[in-house]
Order: sequence, then structure tokens, then C-alpha cells
Amino acid sequence: MEHVHLAAEEDDLYSGYNDYNPTFDSEELDNDAGFQQAVRTSHGRRPPMTAKFPGTAIGGRALGTSFGSRMPMASSMGRPMTGAVQDGAARPMTAVRAAGYSSAMTRGSTFDPLGQSKGPAPPLEGKSEDTPDEKVKILEKKVNDLIEESCLAHGHGDLQLSLDRAKEAGRKERALVRQREQSGNADHINLDLTYSVLFNLATQYANNDMYAEALNTYQVIVKNKMFSNAGRLKVNMANIHFKQKNYPKAIKLYRMALDQISNSHKEMRIKIMQNIGVVFIRMGQYSDAITSFEHIMSECPNIKTGFNLILCYYAIGDRERMKKAFQKLICVPLGIDEEDKYIPPNDDTHANLVIEAIKNDKLHQMERERKALAEKFIMTSAKLIAPAIEATFAAGFDWCVDMVKSSQYVELANDLEINKAITYLRQRDFNQAVETLKTFEKKDSRVKSAAATNLSFLYFLEKDYDQADRYADLAMTADRYNPAALINKGNTVFVKKDYEKAAEFYKEALRNDSSCTEALYNLGLTYKRLGRLEESLDCFLKLHAILRNSAQVMWQLANLFEMLEDPHQAIEWLMQLITVTPTDPQVLAKLGELYDSEGDKSQAFQYYQESFRYFPSNIDVIEWLGAYYIDTQFCEKAIQYFERATLIQPTQVKWQLMVASCYRRSGNYQKALETYKDIHRKFPENVECLRFLVRLCTDMGMKEVQDYATKLKKVEKMKEIREQRVKSAREGSTRGTRREGSASSVGTPDPVRHLPKKDSVSHPEPKHSPLLDQGRDSGHSSHGTSAKGERLSAKMRALPGSNEPYEASSQRDIDASYVDPLGAPMERPKTAAKKRNEDDDFADEELGDDLLPE
Repeated sequence: MEHVHLAAEEDDLYSGYNDYNPTFDSEELDNDAGFQQAVRTSHGRRPPMTAKFPGTAIGGRALGTSFGSRMPMASSMGRPMTGAVQDGAARPMTAVRAAGYSSAMTRGSTFDPLGQSKGPAPPLEGKSEDTPDEKVKILEKKVNDLIEESCLAHGHGDLQLSLDRAKEAGRKERALVRQREQSGNADHINLDLTYSVLFNLATQYANNDMYAEALNTYQVIVKNKMFSNAGRLKVNMANIHFKQKNYPKAIKLYRMALDQISNSHKEMRIKIMQNIGVVFIRMGQYSDAITSFEHIMSECPNIKTGFNLILCYYAIGDRERMKKAFQKLICVPLGIDEEDKYIPPNDDTHANLVIEAIKNDKLHQMERERKALAEKFIMTSAKLIAPAIEATFAAGFDWCVDMVKSSQYVELANDLEINKAITYLRQRDFNQAVETLKTFEKKDSRVKSAAATNLSFLYFLEKDYDQADRYADLAMTADRYNPAALINKGNTVFVKKDYEKAAEFYKEALRNDSSCTEALYNLGLTYKRLGRLEESLDCFLKLHAILRNSAQVMWQLANLFEMLEDPHQAIEWLMQLITVTPTDPQVLAKLGELYDSEGDKSQAFQYYQESFRYFPSNIDVIEWLGAYYIDTQFCEKAIQYFERATLIQPTQVKWQLMVASCYRRSGNYQKALETYKDIHRKFPENVECLRFLVRLCTDMGMKEVQDYATKLKKVEKMKEIREQRVKSAREGSTRGTRREGSASSVGTPDPVRHLPKKDSVSHPEPKHSPLLDQGRDSGHSSHGTSAKGERLSAKMRALPGSNEPYEASSQRDIDASYVDPLGAPMERPKTAAKKRNEDDDFADEELGDDLLPE
């Protein structure tokens, strides 16, 4: 207690707390036994002591209190003790500020040792980007981002953007290298980043067909010894030379790459050797290609190499080795699981869910694609070598079928048999094809349906519709979901004109296979026959969305718009069609017809002229062009078209009459007279020819006029007698018909009015006559001389028979403008004109004899 002093009343109780205490002298800690003991036990933590005096921190020992003057304490306690104040006064705080205490504490102040009342801490200071290391890191990030953007753009198909990003990455990477050199870190260049930039740039150059730049970039990588395994890129360089058809250089680079790849990378070496073999095939060096492919088939056989090996043996004509290669091909393991594992068991619900999930996953899709590719190569190989490995292709097919039956591709045997039948068809041996297909009638349903479908198709082509219908039913019975069988059945019903039923079969085929374009096309044709033009138009528009460049679909669309009386849309579709088939004369003629109907003669003439250039034997086009030149008063140019028509149809008098008429209109009367005489020799009973001979001979003062006039009267009299006989026969037939039908019908139209004259054929009116609308407007009642622009009769398009006059029922024709040498117009003989006027209706009917059907 010698160190305890009572404080006087006037002393400051809190003075002296900040005075220096020798106890905290760190230089004397080594000599302090209490401190050393605390360090050695419990990491400096002392056991708690029992307090014996109120207000003390530790009891059991003599402590210095605040009652009295403060004395320096030599204790090893490590801190000054607090004192007790009576009457509940606040305890004095210690002087250790680091703990949050202060000697200036006043009564009632809040205890806040963590300083939370001061508000939030200030934000952290950002890193400065001005330092060289930070600039380097930012540039590296930008380069990596540009490489990634380039790859993504290539994946989206934007090759130009991909190349731009690759170039920009190259510029940024060079700036990065300069930045490192300036900062003195040239030894820390990121080689991986440089390699990535150059490789991506070379790849994008190659994708954009910039082969020279790509090769230069690859060369930079390959020559840099700091890049490990850069020699493999010679494969890419060889691929570019292969695209450029520089095959020797490609083989050299492939072999250099092969030398730099160790034997541990077996798969890579096999792929390079396969490329070498393909290049040898392109060069025609089949022996060298065979060497590469045989090595691959002995080390690591695969389907593509086996197929290429068969092609090489076929090229050199080695039958035995073709057989051996085919046997090796069908023995190549595919490395895929059996389809049985995808069949769910009925009792395990969990397993069913798992199988349902993996049934169509990416792995199973890859397996199906690999199997389909293998089957395609095997089928192609069999069809290729079958005619070459045996004396006949049938024996070769039989050998291939036997080999396939003993392999893992048993189901392909039936397909090979069907291909055998198809080969017979290509050789036009229909009987053998039918016999081969008939052998499948007792096979399983899938093969039976395929064979019956082909048989139905064959019989349909031979127009044996009963047999076609029978086999179509057989194919549908074997496989109701076979769209080809349903189409064949619909076709057999279509030819029987049961269009509603045919439409149902086509619809069912579309329900089974929505991508069946044949069913959709046939359905459109069926709706067209039924007059349901809007539905037909809808079918062909859907088909056009699938087959964008189908000429047949565009033609049908144009025809439908024409039937719907929308010529502008029809012209639009035909304009699209001639971009696909620019030399189709029928399409060009149709365009001319539509423009003519719209009144655009110049455009119509252009397309008719193009059609004539590609196909100069179309009578309708020749007729329109000749009439166009006559209408525009260029008769000399019309002569060449009518002379061509005369060569095409030498038995038709109308073309020769038109030639003579053109000569006469152009003023070449002597040539016209010779032409009429030549026509008279070939067709002595032609009334029109005789009439013009009489007129020309009279006008020219020739002696033959009397002979021709006598012949004309005789021919007209014979014709009048024939006409009277025909009329009397008609009247007798009409009276008999009326007597028979009078008891059962009242007000029935006379059917005789709708019957054609004897020896005449009723045909639809041609649609592409440039002057037909003029004739319709003017009618047939005018018999005087019409204006010059209307002299060409509308009956010009209704082509007469060989025994009928060309200029038919009126004087409103091209011959009315004939002028004699004295300048006075000649009139037609009144008797002939009168006769024609009396028989106007009869003449109209006669002029339709030789109309061509639509």
C-alpha cells in the first residue's frame, strides 16, 4: 500500500492520464518478467482475476488507484488501472486512444468505440490508368474482345465484318507491342495473343477468298520460330492451294505438315493422308491415291476413305479389287449404338422418361446422320460397280445384294433390288423393271409399298390406268402414310375427272408430308379444273415460297391471274419467269399476247419478235407478226412471215393468198398475178383465188380473163349446189328433231344452230390475234369499203379451209384498196359480193374450219 495515496479534494481526478509511463518503454520489455511470462502463455492473454475492490479491473494484487497523487508504477500490468468514484460517478477512462476511449469524455456521452456516428467512409480511390502496366492490360483486353467479335461475326455469316474486326485486332496488337517496348517490357510480349491475332486474320482472309493475303499471314506464323507447333498450319496453306487448284503445291505442303506431326497424333496424320489421296484423284494419279487410301483402310478404316478407294479402283477398271474394296466398305464399324436402346420398356417410368429425353438429342441425331451417310455411300458404290464387276449389271447387282445381306446393312438389300428395277427403267427395259418390282409384293410392308408405288407410276406413264390404280391401292394398303402412293392414287382419279376425290388424296398426302411439293402442285391443278381459282392460287403461292425458281409454278400463277382477269399481275409473274427461262418462246409469246390485249402494240411486237427469234415455227406468232406489219402498212415485211407459214403448212391456201395479197397491196401486181396463178394450179376450186385472177386480168387487159371468169362461174355454181344440199339436210334433220322432242319439251333451243357445218371443226377462238378485237368491235354487217386502218378483216384470224376463200364476208378487207394503173379504184364483181352477202352466216361458219385448238 506504500504506493497508494489518497487524493486531496482540490486535486484534479483526471489529470496525468496522458503522461508518459515508463511501463510502456519497449526497450525494457526484454527485462520485464511479467511481460515475458504473458508472451509465453495463451498468446499474451492472462487469466481473469477476481476483483476485491469495486471499480478495479483486477483483484488479488496491490493496484494503484486514483485516490491520491499519481506515481509512476513499475508494475508489469502493462496499463494504468482505473479508480472507483463514490456516489455513482462516472468511471474515468483509460488513456489508450486506439481502443476508442478518451480522457475528455463527459458524463452522458454516447459510447461509440467504432466511430459510426461520423457517417459513411469516403469512397475508395480508383486505380490510375496512367501507369504503363494499366495501359497494357487495357489494350490486351481490347484485342481479345475484337478477336471474339470477329469469330462471332463469322458464325453469323457476316464475313466482311469478321474480316474488319480481325484487321482491327491486328492493329491494336501492334500498338500493344510498341507500348511494351516503350515501357521497357519488351521481354514480356504475349506470344499467345500475337499468335491468336495472326491466326484469326489468316482464317478470315481465307473465308473471304483473299487467298494471297491468307497465305502471307500464314507464312508469317510459320516462319516465326517462337511459335511452337506452327508447322501444323501448313495444312491450312495446303487447303488454300487446293482451292486454287494448285495441286502439286498442295501435296508438297501436306507432306511437310505430315513430317512435322508425330506418330502420337494418329488421327491428324490420317486426315492429312486422306487429303493427299483426294488431291491425287483430282490430278488423275489414281495409283498414288490408292496407296494413300489403302494405308488409311489398314490403319484406321472409315466410310469416306473406303468409298474413295472404290472410285479409284473403278477408274482403273480393276474388278477384283473393286469387290474387295466393297467388302471392306460394308465392314467399316460406325461406332454408334443400336437403335434398340431407344425403345422404352413398359414397366420402368423413370427409364421411359430418360429414353424420351435422349431419343432426339444431339448425339442421336449425329448417329442417324452418320448411318445415313454410310448407307448413301454403300448404295452409290453398289450402283457404280454393279455393271462393271460382272458381265451384266443384273449379275453385278445380285452379287452386291448378297454381300449386303451378310453385313450389318441387311435392310439395304431391298433398296438395292429396287435400284436394280430403276436401272432397268433407265435402259428402257420396262418388262424387266416390272418383273423385278413384282417380286416385292410378298415382302415386308415398307418395301412392298415402295415397289407398288413405282409400278403404279410405270403403268400410269403407259396410260394403263386400271393397273396404275390397282398398284396405287396396294401401295396404300402396305403403307397408308406413303405420300407417293397417295399422289399416284390421286392421279388415277384425276384422269377419270373425279376432281373432288383426287383433291382429297392430295390433301391426305400433304397431311402426311407437308413438304411434298408434288401433292401441292397437283392440288393446285385440281382446284383449277374445279374452277376454284382462289384456292388454286393459294396452293401455287405456297409452292412458290418453297420452290422459288420453279418455272412451272410461275407459269401457273401467271395463268391463274389471267383467268382472274388481272393481266397486270399475270404480266408481272411472266416477267419473273423470263428471268428464269429467258429463251422460252411460249412465255415470250404469252407476254406479247397480254400486252396486245392491253393495247400496248409496241411491247407486244417486241415479245412476239423475240419469241419468233427463238422458235420461228410457231404459226400463231407468225400470223400475229404478219398481221401487225399489214396493219402498220409494211406489207413487204409481212411477206417473209407468210412465206414461212406457207413452208410450215403447204396445204393451207390461206398463207399463199396472204402472200399474193401483200404483193398486190405493195403495188407489185405482176408478182401478185404470178402468185395467184400458182395458187390456182394447186387449188383449182378456190373461189377467192379465181376472183382476184379475174380482177387482175381485167385490170391489166389480159386475154386470160374470160377463161378465169368461166371457171369462177362454174366453181360458184358447184358450191351453191353443195350449200343447198347441206341446207336441205339440215332442215330435214331439224324437223325430225322437233317432232321427236315436241311431246317432252317446250321452248327448247334448236340444237342445229349449235352444230358446225359438214366437214367443219369447231375450235375455240385464238386469244393472241392482234386484230381480233377490231373485228369484234366493227361486226360483220358492214359491206362497204372501210377506212384504211380497218381494211384488214377480223376474219383474218379465223383461218379458212383449203377450199374456202380467204377474204370472207365483206368488202371491208385489204383487197378493197386495190388501185388500177389509171388510179381509179376497182370494185368487186357485184354478183360475187351479192352472193357473199346473202350467205353471210354460212360464210362465218365456214371460216372457222381450221382454227387451231388452244
